[in-house]
Amino acid sequence: MTTSGRSIGPGVVEVVDVAALGESMVTFLPSRPGRLADVPSFDRGIGGAETNVLCTLAAAGHSARWVSRVGADGFGDHLVETIGACGVDVRFVGRDPHRPTGIYFRTAGDRATDAHEVAYYRAGSAASAMAVGTVDAEALGACRVLHLSGITAALSADCLDLLRELTAPRPDRPLVSFDVNFRPGLWHDGAGPEVLLELARRADLVFVGDDEARAAWGLDGGQEILRALPGPRTVVVKRGAAGATAYDRGDARPRELKATDDATAPDRGEARPQEQDATHGATAKHRGDARPPEQDATATSVPAPKVDVVAHVGAGDAFAAGFLSATLRGLPVRDRLRHGHLMAAAALTVPGDLATPPDRDHADRLCALDEAAWERLRLGPGWTTAAADGAVQEGRTP
Repeated sequence: MTTSGRSIGPGVVEVVDVAALGESMVTFLPSRPGRLADVPSFDRGIGGAETNVLCTLAAAGHSARWVSRVGADGFGDHLVETIGACGVDVRFVGRDPHRPTGIYFRTAGDRATDAHEVAYYRAGSAASAMAVGTVDAEALGACRVLHLSGITAALSADCLDLLRELTAPRPDRPLVSFDVNFRPGLWHDGAGPEVLLELARRADLVFVGDDEARAAWGLDGGQEILRALPGPRTVVVKRGAAGATAYDRGDARPRELKATDDATAPDRGEARPQEQDATHGATAKHRGDARPPEQDATATSVPAPKVDVVAHVGAGDAFAAGFLSATLRGLPVRDRLRHGHLMAAAALTVPGDLATPPDRDHADRLCALDEAAWERLRLGPGWTTAAADGAVQEGRTP
């Protein structure tokens, strides 16, 4: 078992594996394909990059905490109840009596196509009023990993200030995971690329798609991305169906993450002091040698398994959850990428944002496949819950 939340002293917030800050919204999924103007009815669900990650991690056996704000309305009730039912700690979600919970509608098609539509109703939402003084900083610090997203930075100036505070260098900071999540439509002033680059440089672990790095920063390929991000210890570049590459500049885990599946987490005071590392980490201002930053990194690439896709929504969040889960367990980089791909495959084979992940033994067995068998792997709807002898097409384990 992984670390569960626990008290570290009187009046102190329990430590969890992963905490995340971000907006979750009630999403309305169309009852059939077509334009939003033509869809007669919608089914209610939930959606939010950070809560997608947390719910997946909780389902995988990790302790997870969501810190946010929602409206004092029925949609806020639905979010808190649904996310809490996934096993996520929602005690630090504030209720705003003056601002509503955000909602959005989307079409059933692939978001990468021109036919895909999303209609957001989140301007002035309760989450957009998150600020340094309106969320519980202690709840965000009492974790082994703090997961953040570039989406939150786009919600308001106060949200951006809050992310800058959370990513500021300090010795007792948890490992900061940052998913760039570049959404051009959210950045009305055009400041998005510069802001996201600033925040990514302050993180310890960064997830970025090669397509969004190209769109946001004009960077093409892992080496250019590494040159632009000299601070993070680990940069994961996602390439969609082609797979992903992790560029590792050293162990991306603070000291308390180095124990594998420990039932009790060490005191947070044992976390790796970021300023002790003169070469790596978010606080490094001067490198110890003249080598370009990309030469410090070890690249590990893993192809994605073949997937019979139902919907593309939520795959990036699921990938981040799988990678973080394997990081918390102390697995090698290759297996972190494989677990990321498996979690993404679970999301790709269901119509909504959230999927039931494979149980740990099933995922570990697939991750143990040799290279040839991994490349033959094909996953379709129902693979996470089906018996491995029939529903999952795989090679033999070595």
